[in-house]
This record gives sequence, C-alpha cells and structure tokens, in this order.
Amino acid sequence: MSDPGEMRISDADREAAAQRLHTAMGEGRITLAELEERLDAVYAAKTYSELRPPLADLPGAGEVVPMASATPAERAEPLQLRTDMGSLKREGDWRVPASLRLTSGMGSIHLDLTQATSVPNRIDVEVSVGMGEILIIVPEGATANVDGVRGSWGDIKSKVGSIPGGGPHLTVTGKAGMGSLTIRGPRTGWKAMFGT
Repeated sequence: MSDPGEMRISDADREAAAQRLHTAMGEGRITLAELEERLDAVYAAKTYSELRPPLADLPGAGEVVPMASATPAERAEPLQLRTDMGSLKREGDWRVPASLRLTSGMGSIHLDLTQATSVPNRIDVEVSVGMGEILIIVPEGATANVDGVRGSWGDIKSKVGSIPGGGPHLTVTGKAGMGSLTIRGPRTGWKAMFGT
C-alpha cells in the first residue's frame, strides 16, 4: 500500500490549513511574517506530507491534516448521495466515510452523525443544492468550515464552531443555489422534545 502522506491534496485541504494559520496568528502563536511564509508553503503543497510542516508546531494540526490512518481508498472514492425531488435520510448506527458528495435538486438530504458507529476526525463534504435542502447533524464537539460553499439565493448556516478541536471536523465545499445547507449539533432539552 502506498504512503498516505504522498496522497494528493485538494483545494479544500489547502484552505483548511490556511484558516488554521490565520487563527494561529490571531491567537498570537505566530507572527505576520511567519504567517506569510507558512501560507506560501501551504499553497505550494501538493501532498499531505508537504502540508504538515507549516502546521506541525500548532495545536489541532492533526485535525486539519489527515493522519496516516486515512487510507487512499477511503479518500479517493466519496460516498455519493443524490435526490432530485424526494427525501433521503441516514441516521442511527451507520459508518460515516471520510468523503461525502451530496446532491439535492428539489428534495432533501438529512444526515445524522450523532449515533454513527464510526466518524472520521476529518470529513470532506462536497455539496450541490438546487432548490432543495441538506441538513447535517453532527456529534457534540464537532466543528465545520463552510467557507468553501458558494451561495446565491440560498441559505448557508453552520451552528457549530469552525476551528477544528477535539471532535470530528467537516470541511464543506460546493454550491447552494436557491436551497439551504444547515449544519448543527444534536437537539438538547426542550428542543429535543418539541423538535424546534
């Protein structure tokens, strides 16, 4: 099996790494000069092994750059879920892949990750929403970056943090036309009882 570190990275991987560097500068961990130098390295990187050094001495680097446990096969073939006018749901006990491609024309896709058997530390999600709806419910402590989603008339909402922490992190890219994309955590208390 080939070295996972030699896997080619995507634009979303570079943007996630760049965001972590900007956050690090805001936290006072690196200087502006260091930020510029490291950003040059991030945008020049072609593989995961080249992407790791600029982040190696920063907290949460392992959440931004996938570790060797993610095999090439897991990242090469995303799970594709598509609905034109109907509804599609995944909930309960299921295995969440490291890469998802979600397409909703006028229908709805609801994914609940809160009771899933296996949830990777890093999940790449590519969305395409026409006039439909995509809802992703993530476990407590999960984060999501939706900056890579282009919107026109639609709504793009993330109700969880965007900086990778100790839980799963979703990097979401794609487009939302006139529909909606929502990422939120599990309902608790009265919200869970009444579904609001």
